[in-house]
Amino acid sequence: MTAKEIQLQLEKASTPEKRDFLPHFFKTGKGGYGEGDKFIGVIVPDIRKIAKANKSFPSNELTDLLNNEYHECRMCALFILVEKFKKANEADRKQIVDFYLAHSHRINNWDLVDLSSKDILGEYLIDKEDRKILYKLAKSELLWDQRIAVIATFAFIKKNDFTDIINLSEQLLSHKHDLMHKAIGWMLREAGKRDKTVLINFLNKHHKVMPRTMLRYSLEKLTAEEKAYYMKK
Repeated sequence: MTAKEIQLQLEKASTPEKRDFLPHFFKTGKGGYGEGDKFIGVIVPDIRKIAKANKSFPSNELTDLLNNEYHECRMCALFILVEKFKKANEADRKQIVDFYLAHSHRINNWDLVDLSSKDILGEYLIDKEDRKILYKLAKSELLWDQRIAVIATFAFIKKNDFTDIINLSEQLLSHKHDLMHKAIGWMLREAGKRDKTVLINFLNKHHKVMPRTMLRYSLEKLTAEEKAYYMKK
């Protein structure tokens, strides 16, 4: 199996409707965050099916698949990596994480990050005391590195471990990009669903300076009264 053969499988699963819709949805026009990206026109469940059917895909071909010009090929490569990670031993997991981070410039849209970061980097770091890589990524000049760092914490949040999302949220509080505001707000909301006090403490400290999108996302599961209170500057 080669990267080209995976692309052919994806092309067979494409639809004209999705081929037309996806470039607009992912802002591929000039100046958009996905500028220049190309789409075959395949829905995520079908990409997952192809990835699972090819989870033994040779590792040396993954680089070509991840470097492919088509968004769905890169997504398929990431889903294959996730499948490999699930079955890997500790040493192989470290290699997968290293490969993932070395190619973060190809994980170049919010959905690619969101569908892989927590399941690879996040899962790898769950039992690690040293999570400095998250803070290094958060300081990167690459938007996708920064989002990888934030979304990776979802794996910890699910284990009621909120330290890193609070620290990263404070570190990135003045970030200028809407995609980061949404990611941080989402993770804060997830933390609040599991421990409301954690979210309330963060909001009490920062709600007056949080970007509005970040604030709105974080408030989604609170009461109408609480939302109204925190939305006041």
